[in-house]
Amino acid sequence: MDFALPEELTRRLAELDEFVEREIRPLQEQDDNQRFFDHRREYARTDFENGGVPRREWEELLGEMFRRADAAGWLRYGLPKEVGGSDGSNLDMAVIREHLAHKGLGLHNDLQNESSVVGNFPFVHMVLEYGTAEQREEFLEPMLSRTKRIGFGLTEPEHGSDATWMETTGVRDGDDWILNGAKRFNSGMHSATHDVVFARTSGEPGDARGITAFFVPTESPGFSVDFHWWTFNMPTDHAEVTIRDVRVPDSAIFGEEGEGLAVAQTFVHENRIRQAASGVGAGQFCIDRSVAYARERVTFGKALATQQAIQWPLVELQTEAEMLRGLVRKTAWELDRVPHMEISDRVSMCNYRANRFVCDAADRAMQVHGGLGYSRHTPFEHIYRHHRRYRITEGAEEIQMRKVAGYLFGFAGPRKVR
Repeated sequence: MDFALPEELTRRLAELDEFVEREIRPLQEQDDNQRFFDHRREYARTDFENGGVPRREWEELLGEMFRRADAAGWLRYGLPKEVGGSDGSNLDMAVIREHLAHKGLGLHNDLQNESSVVGNFPFVHMVLEYGTAEQREEFLEPMLSRTKRIGFGLTEPEHGSDATWMETTGVRDGDDWILNGAKRFNSGMHSATHDVVFARTSGEPGDARGITAFFVPTESPGFSVDFHWWTFNMPTDHAEVTIRDVRVPDSAIFGEEGEGLAVAQTFVHENRIRQAASGVGAGQFCIDRSVAYARERVTFGKALATQQAIQWPLVELQTEAEMLRGLVRKTAWELDRVPHMEISDRVSMCNYRANRFVCDAADRAMQVHGGLGYSRHTPFEHIYRHHRRYRITEGAEEIQMRKVAGYLFGFAGPRKVR
């Protein structure tokens, strides 16, 4: 067995590093843009007087990063060639996402806003898979050039993981649909031109079928962005949305009528494995910084690194990093080769364990750095705040553990006991 990375991928990592140093790092260092990444980052990024959403200057900086990355051929790397991508494999993307996160905070890869020089773009994959020709024409390139922004309205005030019980409804009225309901943590709504709203159009509460996805212009009469939730991870772009008698045409249906949850599940395995890879990279960054600090810091006349109380927790984390890295890369490699549902349990293993690991690593880094670690002058609180959300969003760890249990005990998956 050969565990070495493909030579082509290793070469691309080196080219990516050269691009970041040549194009992105100088941009981060000019015009006091460093304020978005040092101890001032939360305040520099957040428009507290405007509902806690991202400041215009922060989004403009991200926009310039995206433009440079796209011009250099990196932004769309993981997308199909038909939309200007490079058909990057799941293994490629997992390794790249880990590599970028391992560099620490920076304009090259700030996942608080899901921004990276190598983009992820789950919505693009959804539109490619389920969008009509007209929807592809309307949304694909504008999404990539950021002239149109799409929100995602699945979670509701009374329903999160139990999405099949959603209470938002869609009722046919001639050639139109009338939508009513509410959405919570509706992502991207501070700048969205359209929202993908999931609504029950048939069936009974709890049925997987009967939920339909609709493209809804955010300026539609009756569509209201009420406020943005201030989260642990600021700035926020997660809104409370009310939908009152919003009328959309039949052409607004995204995917098949009644099959909206299939749209929501598009790209879920790829997205989760990339999140897991980012967690491994960010966690490794925390370990590396802690080891370096412990070797330099002198307490009671000797290096902090000589204390077993410092060594053992970092040894445990380093061991977990090595195991997770192997599992993530193997699972990503398999995603390129086998039907995804055959290894859905392993994707869940990677994701929930990596999300937990990076939170543990950031917390330990704070402890090793002492009072300095607790300050915003070190990056660990930012890393913790960002990655902590993934233990809830994109499939809470309890839901993912339930998936693993279903496969393990034969209640679900390809070895389901009939």
